[in-house]
Amino acid sequence: MRGSSPPGASPAPHSGGMRQTSTAGDDTPQTPQTSRPDTVIRAGSPTALLAVVPHLLGFVPEMSLVVIGTSPPRERIRVTLRYDLPDPPDADLAADIAAHAASVLGAQELPAALAVGYGPEAMVTPVAGAFLDASHLAGIELHDVLRVENGRYWSYRCDNEACCPAAGVPFDGSAHPASAALDGAGLRVLPGRAAVAARIAPLGGDTAESMRQATRRAEQHIARLLARVRKSSRIGAARRMIAAEGLAAVGAMILRYRNDGRFTSDYEIARISVALRDLRVRDDAWARMDPEHAAAYLRLWTDVVRRAQPGYVAPAAALLAFVAWQSGDGALANVALDRALTDDPGYSMALLLRQVIGAGAPPSLARLPMTPEEVAASYDGLGDEAGQADDDDDHEPDEDVQDPDFDDEP
Repeated sequence: MRGSSPPGASPAPHSGGMRQTSTAGDDTPQTPQTSRPDTVIRAGSPTALLAVVPHLLGFVPEMSLVVIGTSPPRERIRVTLRYDLPDPPDADLAADIAAHAASVLGAQELPAALAVGYGPEAMVTPVAGAFLDASHLAGIELHDVLRVENGRYWSYRCDNEACCPAAGVPFDGSAHPASAALDGAGLRVLPGRAAVAARIAPLGGDTAESMRQATRRAEQHIARLLARVRKSSRIGAARRMIAAEGLAAVGAMILRYRNDGRFTSDYEIARISVALRDLRVRDDAWARMDPEHAAAYLRLWTDVVRRAQPGYVAPAAALLAFVAWQSGDGALANVALDRALTDDPGYSMALLLRQVIGAGAPPSLARLPMTPEEVAASYDGLGDEAGQADDDDDHEPDEDVQDPDFDDEP
């Protein structure tokens, strides 16, 4: 197995209560800047494999089925898929999970796989059995299928009491040299998926109140500009002026983060979150997400997602998911898409990313859709209304929010 990067984890569509997180890597995966590209780990035993799995996912799995697809030479890991176990056990959901995993492995022409179920036997066995059957039908060789619970593992492929006792084999993956090597390579492991979600959870308290006020001020600013547009005899030019203001604000913040800077006021974040509602502003930002500056973009969109107010989270969260997938941080991509679709269940960019990444697409396919110049040309050709949010979607400002002079706003 190559340990140069955690192949990019990402979420897939929800179907009948099934949740799947896929992690994909190829010969040239995008790697976090903290990892060392020369790190190579060989997982030649069940204990070594179990030490590696949390590093592939970015967190310690619980109540999960993890499927790892491999291919020659030397059985390198190409894709890792994680599914929530059906609770309560459900034969149809188990079959759905197994079929999806086998289809992803088949689509990527991966001839072999391993699987690990985390949880009690009653929950793991139905899914493990379904995957055994689906793999056999698909012609996929299964090296092993393990179950893990309370620091012990069992094999569904071995009934030799000498090496696979009925009581299970005790192990400590965190103490294994493979885990230490991946820790040293910068591939950190969080204690669970909830800890990953906490990285981009909305901030509360005084920060939330400050952002609420700042967002109302940014909305009032846009409302004032729209009022001018409605009175203008050159509506097209006026709307382009509004879009240009958003493009400038977001572009300047992108450049600031690339130069190791950060936002200096809640209003700056509010202004960006509101501007990203315009699709041409969002698409221009998307076109600037080159992987060379991924670490800066992860900081930027994390800051925006944590502070953005309801109704304005989806664009920044979708951008964060794209950069996380591009960077190989699949766990973060997963929860970022969750946040985007919680804020707006129909948000098209998030739905597109969920579909593509859920099919097991590797991080190397996270290519920029267009250049900023191509984005500008495409919107110029669509007419004056392209990308503009519906005027009626503007939030009414709170009565107790002071209407400042926005011309002087930083």
